Amino acid sequence: MTELWTALGDPLLRAPLITALLIGATAPIIGTFLVQRRMSLLGDGIGHVALTGVALGWLVGAAMGLVPRDVLALPGAVIAAVIGAIAIELVRERGRTSGDVALAMLFYGGIAGGVLIIEIAGGTNDNLVRYLFGSVATVDTTNLLITLGLAALILAVGLGLRSALFAVSHDEKFARASGMPVRMLNILLAIISALTVTVAMRVVGVLMVSAMMIVPVATAQLLAASFKRTMTIAMIIGGVVAGIGLFATYWLDVSPGATIVVLAIIVYAVTASVRSIAQMRSPRPAAIKESV
Repeated sequence: MTELWTALGDPLLRAPLITALLIGATAPIIGTFLVQRRMSLLGDGIGHVALTGVALGWLVGAAMGLVPRDVLALPGAVIAAVIGAIAIELVRERGRTSGDVALAMLFYGGIAGGVLIIEIAGGTNDNLVRYLFGSVATVDTTNLLITLGLAALILAVGLGLRSALFAVSHDEKFARASGMPVRMLNILLAIISALTVTVAMRVVGVLMVSAMMIVPVATAQLLAASFKRTMTIAMIIGGVVAGIGLFATYWLDVSPGATIVVLAIIVYAVTASVRSIAQMRSPRPAAIKESV
């Protein structure tokens, strides 16, 4: 317990901890809509595009002689992620190619472009790994303030427009027939998904950000029947595993992103096992015999 209070009082851990809690609580909000739309891998695609934005930020920073050179990495990631998310939504809407093909293009093009551009900008593999797998050492007060602003926007849209976004995610054709601004809501959801990815990128990394959006939601679906309760439980699970995962890195020399994601998967596995055992032990109604 003494070590826990020591960790809480460490100023170097304070900003990463608050950032991790914000990520854990906000990522499942958007993930709930993505699961409803059967687009669970969208976060991965956006994350890969965000990596290209990071690299472009590096390139511009190096050309301008900025110190540190990655000062424009986060703005670059936001811009690239938003553009990529809108592009995939427009492609999906027009039906010119299947959703999985469009996502595959985001996957391959995003990560290849990111690696190529960051090398041109003079970055190293270590710089790239920080964004691929997350690094709490890069989270400072400035990053925390940016995360607070983006998290507030995600909460405002995800919770404030929950009913409208759910209607579009659940049955797009019915929502359009009801006169709802479907295209605007879809694009808004894509933009908020992009912002969620860039918010989580610093802690869990672009390769694992989708897990923080989806796995807590999958766990919550095992515990709740309604959409609202699923989102609420997913937010709680996300916040808890993010906090515990970050604390683990205080004592262990492990990747924070990988630790958080593994914890989230363990919670899902335990919940699914307990639920399965409970269902097996619950008494089943007696079969009704047919009269001859």
